[in-house]
Amino acid sequence: MKQAFTSIMMLFFISISSQNIDFTSNLYETYENYKESSLKNRRIKYKNIKPLIDKLKEDSKYTVKKVGESIEGRDLNLVSVGKGNINVFLWSQMHGDEPTATQAIFDIFNFLNSNDFSEEKEAILSKLTLHFLPMLNPDGAEKYTRRNTLGIDINRDALRLQSPEGRTLKNVRDSLKANFGFNLHDQSIYYNAERTDKVATISYLAPAYNYEKEINEVRANAMKVIVFMNQIIQKYASGQVGRYNDDFEPRAFGDNIQKWGTSTILIESGGYKNDIEKQEIRKLNYVSILAAIYTIANGTYKDISVEDYEKIPQNDRKLFDLKIQGVTYQLLDKKYIIDLGINRFEVDDENYSSFYNVGRIIDQGDLSTFFGYETLNGEGYTIEQGKVYPETLNSIDDLSDLDIYQLLKKGVTYLKIEDLPDDKKYLKAPIHLIGSEYKIPELKINVGANPTFLLKKDGKIKYAIINGFLIDLNSKQNNFNNALIFKN
Repeated sequence: MKQAFTSIMMLFFISISSQNIDFTSNLYETYENYKESSLKNRRIKYKNIKPLIDKLKEDSKYTVKKVGESIEGRDLNLVSVGKGNINVFLWSQMHGDEPTATQAIFDIFNFLNSNDFSEEKEAILSKLTLHFLPMLNPDGAEKYTRRNTLGIDINRDALRLQSPEGRTLKNVRDSLKANFGFNLHDQSIYYNAERTDKVATISYLAPAYNYEKEINEVRANAMKVIVFMNQIIQKYASGQVGRYNDDFEPRAFGDNIQKWGTSTILIESGGYKNDIEKQEIRKLNYVSILAAIYTIANGTYKDISVEDYEKIPQNDRKLFDLKIQGVTYQLLDKKYIIDLGINRFEVDDENYSSFYNVGRIIDQGDLSTFFGYETLNGEGYTIEQGKVYPETLNSIDDLSDLDIYQLLKKGVTYLKIEDLPDDKKYLKAPIHLIGSEYKIPELKINVGANPTFLLKKDGKIKYAIINGFLIDLNSKQNNFNNALIFKN
């Protein structure tokens, strides 16, 4: 009898697991049906989500409650849905420049509002009550910056509670006494899964609640849910999942919410090749969060081994936007073989709604333990300084008369312009502009320098690096964004 009961239970859990897999596969495949079309770029602001929240107020299945205000007076809203006894609390954008999950939350609302997946949604909403606090730091989002208006990191305010945003988060958690909490963030795009060249597209953490990193039932449940989410995401971003460092931080909300009795799951959205606006990562957030919610609702996470959590590789930070390996650099009449690690930083426009890039050499030397989103084997190539075009153009409009790629092949990386606009700092063409009196400095490959140079092999210039972007001069293939304007 006991053996028969065991066999029946095994078949039951296999059936539930199969349902989970089918559900999450369908979530990924049908995502575009639910993606919130009004949120297209990373630099979203409170004004972008307010009409979406107002629309939810008109739907009787949601409860929308103002639970606080930011320092500058923007509303903090809690959106609740479901009638189950298990409370799940999800908050996003504690850091104003970490918006990926905020977008995914509104995709989830569209999913819940649809007529599809009725069986799975009934299972979720009958057993769980979901509580969403999107954009906890709307003031920071306004300027696309990490900190709030007080200039503090809200995620280091769990003890002192000096920020109204932090007090709101604490009050909501305490009032709900949530069983599960999802702490939704973005991390640097330069993290990789440890000892691999794979970017850490999604990283998870079940935060420690003490310095000893002990595992009680609360933390163990978070670990189990993370193992399940990892299994799902591996199907779409194989090898691109990392595990965040779990050193205890006594000031952090995640660590304290774990300590206060809520099984807390940190999700960090990292990088993904050719996904500058992180829309594929947004999709993975959507799938990951709904998959987690579903396994919590049906309880299948309980049978997952905690030991599998430690098998997720840790985050490392050994990625560059561009790595050039084994290139020849001539210095003081001697030749050296070096690797270059180049990143392209984002500079916000005055409205914090768009950006341009400024490239920088981050490291040089032996970078054999580092990786790149883009990697060029520089063996046999020599770095060469670019030249200024011999003629001075009257204005930027004159660029249309030039073949930029032919100029690059001839070694020209700068164009001199008589009348440069005062308000313009960059251009989309792959060549720098300089004022009529500007003197370009002698090329020195140094950490911190703007990477603009040419790569020559067999007497021909084959690649140009303009502002840190690699340009193949034969195929013209590149992921170029912008060059810079240097004024007098």
